[in-house]
Amino acid sequence: MTKQGSGDFMLGFFLGSLFGTAIALLFTPYSGQQMREQIREKSIELKDRAEDLTEEANRRVEEARLRGQSMLEQQKARFQEAIEEGKRAAAQRKEDLLSQLENTKPASGSINLTKPEV
Repeated sequence: MTKQGSGDFMLGFFLGSLFGTAIALLFTPYSGQQMREQIREKSIELKDRAEDLTEEANRRVEEARLRGQSMLEQQKARFQEAIEEGKRAAAQRKEDLLSQLENTKPASGSINLTKPEV
């Protein structure tokens, strides 16, 4: 979740809580003292719930980051292996071509680079 997305979520969460509290105040059958006590208790519950949600979100983000980092390291290792294999194959092919060239050199020491006629 991006910082902007989590900020929007938290803003919506708190605005919704505030709106719900205002509606509850308008339609409550309780006295002022009882209502204030309930509001205080509910606000503490909401704060605790928000902290729990934040911790859970942070934990999931960290897990995703670690999985992504692990996958990146694996892919880097596979890419390096492919590069090394390519280098070995190129070196082997070079040796093969040089060997063929040595075996087909004319006795005079010059190399004929033209296409042989059939």
